[in-house]
Amino acid sequence: MKNILLAILSGLLLAFGWPVNGFPLLLFLGFVPLLIAEFKFRNSKTKFVKWKVFGISYLAFFIWNLLTTYWIYFSTPFGGAFAILANSLLMSVVFLIYHMVAKRTGFKASASFFISFWMVFEKIHLGWEFSWPWLNLGNAFSAYINWIQWYQFTGTFGGTLWILFVNFILFKAYLSYNEFKEKTIIYRAGFKSVVMIGFPILVSYLILWNYEMPKDSISALILQPNINPYTEKYNTNDTKIGELLLKMSREAITDSTAIILAPETVFADGTILPGFDNSEAAFFGRQIASLQPHLSFLGGVSLYERFSDSSRVGPQSNLLRENDWFNDYNSAFLINDFSGNQLYHKSKLVVGVENFPYQDILKPVLGDVMIDLGGTVAMKTTQPDREVFTLKDSVSTAPIICYESIYGEYVTGYVKNGAQFLSIITNDAWWGNTAGHRQHASYAKLRAIETRRSVARSANTGISEIIDPTGKVTHKLGYEKQGTLSGKIILNDEITFYSVHGDYIARISKFLALFIFLFAIVGFKRSKYF
Repeated sequence: MKNILLAILSGLLLAFGWPVNGFPLLLFLGFVPLLIAEFKFRNSKTKFVKWKVFGISYLAFFIWNLLTTYWIYFSTPFGGAFAILANSLLMSVVFLIYHMVAKRTGFKASASFFISFWMVFEKIHLGWEFSWPWLNLGNAFSAYINWIQWYQFTGTFGGTLWILFVNFILFKAYLSYNEFKEKTIIYRAGFKSVVMIGFPILVSYLILWNYEMPKDSISALILQPNINPYTEKYNTNDTKIGELLLKMSREAITDSTAIILAPETVFADGTILPGFDNSEAAFFGRQIASLQPHLSFLGGVSLYERFSDSSRVGPQSNLLRENDWFNDYNSAFLINDFSGNQLYHKSKLVVGVENFPYQDILKPVLGDVMIDLGGTVAMKTTQPDREVFTLKDSVSTAPIICYESIYGEYVTGYVKNGAQFLSIITNDAWWGNTAGHRQHASYAKLRAIETRRSVARSANTGISEIIDPTGKVTHKLGYEKQGTLSGKIILNDEITFYSVHGDYIARISKFLALFIFLFAIVGFKRSKYF
């Protein structure tokens, strides 16, 4: 029962440390109760120790997942349940493998293994087809940007390393005090923890105080039409949407406005890709862009192309009937009066909603199972490169669509291709007025810090924001408010260390975790047979 209570305590600490209402200092001891419970099981003589370790870890991680991502249920009950149960399972498997390694190694090796292996798990979550990196630990500081200005060097994996390292300092202090009962152990651990937490924060403030904001800027107008996808969007045609966006633009545009942004799939009727130039989206995009010279309009559109040539069939193509396929795109487009239409297709897809993971393996078993989210049930088609859009005077922006904004290294691809600021277009109404849309908006600040790029964020129902290169929100329009934001977007050409090297901490962790794991296996065999 004590170990169960320790697991519950870990789950609550991790949950209450999470943005946007949590306090991240709790995360620095969030794993400690669970580590203590595992240690007690490891050194007990009870049966089924592995199952017990798995059980308490699943309980802790289930509580964490449930309390922080419960809002998925409001968009798709089955998908929400699956995400919470499956992610808790994966975390528990990581913890169980740590338990197996800890039985065969000393404290330093097992602690290093857990830290590195957890980062390997987070890295896998960024890249595989069941990708769900929402609870990657480094995301937890998105509401405390003054603590993490050094993310420009490390990305969010620096935050993960920070959290786990302090947890093991405190865990080691518990073990030492439990053995020797000396108060000096507690004092030393407290001092080490304060230093290890405080020093990165001090470095962050020093970076912030010495940061020189780039001088070049443009003026942006962000539209938030506030159309609920469940009750309005798919009952409103592109003509009415276009008229609304044009009216909002006319009322709020200024002489200095260089770009107007509208949300993800704001034109949702389903435009035929080869005929995009003649679509309602392109028509109203041109109308808005013509409001004044050298103005650009960036918005979201749902596109598809239908074909019968089997040689064009790709892994993400959808079969209607024999010899009849179509590709479905969630796209961004940019229109102005001095360049051709520019298109980008969303390439980080929501699992089960826009992407059927491991289709070759699962489709024969599951059939055409897709989670219905707002009417979108087709497999989306992606593109391989991170394309940037060009405005006047060769100014370039990253057309980031919704879910893509939670992938740090992915976003650096736009920066390496010349993006001087980040444009995020999204539709956050799916989750209702919950922590979901607030967390999603908060994570955009991490991308600003990592790349030192301003963010212009247009959300259908909110939250729309302008964020400066330090992660500070300078303009904001709240949830379920129809309106516009007008503000300055800082332009930056400098490339941060993280933008160049990406998730190097996670890549190093792969080798460390593998080395310690192999060492534990060899050590176990040696002790078993010799």
